[in-house]
Amino acid sequence: MELEAFVAVAEELHFGRAATRLHRGQPTVSEAIKRLENSLGGRLFHRTSRRVALTDLGEALLPDAHAALAQLRRFQQRGRSLAAGIGSRRTLVVAHAQYTDHQLLLRCLPQLRVRFPDVTIVPQAMPTTAQLTALRSDAIGLGIGWATGDVTGVRARVLSTERFMALVPMTHPLAGHAELSASELSTTGLLTWPHQINSGLCDRLLSAFHISGADLRIIQTADSVRDIAAHVAAGTGIGITVESALDHQPPGLRVIPLAGPSTTADQLVLTAAEPPDTAMALRDLLLHTAAQEL
Repeated sequence: MELEAFVAVAEELHFGRAATRLHRGQPTVSEAIKRLENSLGGRLFHRTSRRVALTDLGEALLPDAHAALAQLRRFQQRGRSLAAGIGSRRTLVVAHAQYTDHQLLLRCLPQLRVRFPDVTIVPQAMPTTAQLTALRSDAIGLGIGWATGDVTGVRARVLSTERFMALVPMTHPLAGHAELSASELSTTGLLTWPHQINSGLCDRLLSAFHISGADLRIIQTADSVRDIAAHVAAGTGIGITVESALDHQPPGLRVIPLAGPSTTADQLVLTAAEPPDTAMALRDLLLHTAAQEL
């Protein structure tokens, strides 16, 4: 419970939303965090009446928490298989980061099941940095994430290069533009993904603004494109996402690509240095399907 509570609060940055996500009461989640902090001897979160933020300790431990939970789920799945008398079944944990092309994964998984009917496939949402930790410890078999700084110890292949896209209200002065530059957005409040979920994307977006000499003003974050679109429609600001995450045209909004240096990001398929055959098969399926869609 402690690790699940830590990950949920770290991703939601809100104890109430984390409790709802875990189907627990907020006091239960708060107590779990306190127990974990006491056992570690340090604070995981900065907490005030208005905001929750990860401490340096929390930032450092979040990838390990994701990897530990992935290992636990694999253990549970293995245990269920053995208890049911199907101990020969293997398990492939497939992690995917927020904002990656989930539709691509959905198209490939049925083909993998046909090729490996004895394999139990366990999809799991997980930030890219946590995927790297989990792959190095063999807690997951394959990950889909975003290009980030250090990918040593794993194999990385580019699935696609995705453009950053702005979600702009139809009535906004910038809505008539065919493209938008970072400098044109420098005075606008932006809504985008949380850094702890997609640090690679955040760093890439920051680079685009830095190169242009523009200010990046993120006024709010949201875990999904639908949430970002809702805030934009409500007049909070302009949303930023990536092309692959847009599975529909948000009503009442214009989707405008960003132009200029560093306004694209590479979506990666990640495997361990010595991946199992099932992970290699899924990687090849993903690469082949992505190439066909170009």
